[in-house]
Amino acid sequence: MKQPAIFNWSGGKDSALALYKVLRAGRYEVTRLLTTLSEPHQRISMHGVRVALLDQQAASIGLPCRKLFLPEMPPMDVYERLLTGALAELRAEGATTAIFGDIFLEDLRRYRETQLAAAGWQAAFPLWGVPTATLIREFLDLGFQTITTCVNAKYLDQSFVGRLIDEQFLRDLPAGVDPCGENGEFHTFVFDGPLFRQPIKFDIGEIVYRQYSPAPPAAAPDPLATGFWYCDLI
Repeated sequence: MKQPAIFNWSGGKDSALALYKVLRAGRYEVTRLLTTLSEPHQRISMHGVRVALLDQQAASIGLPCRKLFLPEMPPMDVYERLLTGALAELRAEGATTAIFGDIFLEDLRRYRETQLAAAGWQAAFPLWGVPTATLIREFLDLGFQTITTCVNAKYLDQSFVGRLIDEQFLRDLPAGVDPCGENGEFHTFVFDGPLFRQPIKFDIGEIVYRQYSPAPPAAAPDPLATGFWYCDLI
C-alpha cells in the first residue's frame, strides 16, 4: 500500500526531477504539492515565479497545490508557526510524509527533519547524495526543459538569468558553481517534460536586480543575502 505524502514543490528543476522519480517508484501516493510564496509579491519564494504559472504547473502535473503565503522576510517563529498550521491541515487529510528535492545540504536536511518530526511528520529525499552533475544530465536526457528565473550575483552575472539550461549553459558556468545550483547560485522554472501533460506557456518579461540585506538574528536564516538578478516570466 502506498504511503500518503505531500511534495514540497518549488517549480524548479530539482523539484521536477524528484517528483518524477517519486511518481515512477510508486512507494508514495502524492496527494498534493506544497509551495511557499511571498504574500506581498504573489510569487514563489526565491524563484520569483508568478502564482499563475505555479497554477499552470500544478494543473499540468495533475496535483492540487497548497500555497503557503509568507510575509516579507518573516521572522523564524512566524515561518514555523505558518508551516506548522499548514502541516496540521495536511495531516488531517492523511499524509504524514513530506518529500523534498534537496541533494546535499546537510544543515537544511537536519532542519527539515527536526521541524517535521515536531509536527508528527517524516521527510523523504529521493535525490539525496546523487552527484549533481549526474542529476542535471538525467534531467536533460529525460526531456525536461527549464529556464533560470533568479541568479545570485555573488556567483553569476546578469547573462545567466532568463536562459534555458542546456549543454551550453552548463559549459558556461564558472568553476565552483554547482551544475544544479544547489548552493543557491540559481533558481529555475520547469515548463516542459515527462512530468507534464502539456507544456507551460509563458513570455519572457523584464530582467531586474534586487538587493537584499542580511536578515537580523531573529529572522529566518539568509546565508546568501546579496544581490539577485530576476527574469520575470509572464
